[in-house]
Amino acid sequence: MRVAFLCFSILLLERLQSSNYLPIAVQIRLTRHEIVGVVTDVGSGVKNFKAGETVGAGYFRDSCRTCDSCSKGYENYCPTLVLTSNGVDRDGATTQGGFSDVLVVNQDYVLRVPESLPLAGAAPLLCAGLAVYSPMVMYGLNAPGKHLGVVGLGGLGHVAVKFGKAFGMIVTVISSSPRKREEALERLDADAFLVSQDPKQMKAAAGTMDGIIDTVSAGHPIVPLLELLKPMGQMVVVGAPSTPLELPAFAIISGGKRLAGNGAGSVADCQAMLDFAGKHDITADVEVVKMDYVNTAVERLEMNDVRYRFVIDVAGSQLQGAAA
Repeated sequence: MRVAFLCFSILLLERLQSSNYLPIAVQIRLTRHEIVGVVTDVGSGVKNFKAGETVGAGYFRDSCRTCDSCSKGYENYCPTLVLTSNGVDRDGATTQGGFSDVLVVNQDYVLRVPESLPLAGAAPLLCAGLAVYSPMVMYGLNAPGKHLGVVGLGGLGHVAVKFGKAFGMIVTVISSSPRKREEALERLDADAFLVSQDPKQMKAAAGTMDGIIDTVSAGHPIVPLLELLKPMGQMVVVGAPSTPLELPAFAIISGGKRLAGNGAGSVADCQAMLDFAGKHDITADVEVVKMDYVNTAVERLEMNDVRYRFVIDVAGSQLQGAAA
């Protein structure tokens, strides 16, 4: 195990549990479910990987392989999905994800990480990158020249901007914070920036976008965002607010607009995303920390005090521990 990504989902689980949105009681464990490392050994039947190769494990490590979703290549929607972290394995044990010393994964769920990608910047792509890349491809929001709106400039949003630009799209960042304008336009090379709380800006941009990727994890109004779409435009929600979204029917009936959600992506989607990222040098912007900084990292994560993802140097932390 080399590096593991500290996911926002730990905070989401806590919020859902406290707001009674979780249907069953769960024990919250720190979520590190996007892992990049090096193959140390393979089973006798493994043909696709060999020792020494750089690989990744995404947010799930197994599925039933027989349900309707699995048979169609959408393992991410399998009802008995085995999560890499905080899930229940086939033997009933709780999966530990990136807290394990080693991880054993069936070759069908292992991802090949392009050599051109640095490990720390690649690890969050297995979640954040997949969460935005998969719906962009699925809903045709990857066509050069189309206008894409990206709501929120955080862990998911900054990667969505990078993919949109690599696809050759016109990308507008939509944020409630005017302070993110320079970051969006100058550093991430977005084409335009809208302050969602500025009625004049929003009105001027109404009906101009082919699609919108909404990455915001806090409660927010979506009707003003739908008004930015062209007729028949597509909005995809990939953030996960813990409070319900309010959607008057007329907001989508008028203009035939479409609203969908997306739960990350399949193994094939994730491999395609990594290959595309390798070709276009796309990585997540990260802050690398050691294991002893985890508690502080979670506190900072809750305050949105990170640009844009924490990655834990597992190998480095182990070496430090061994030396002590």
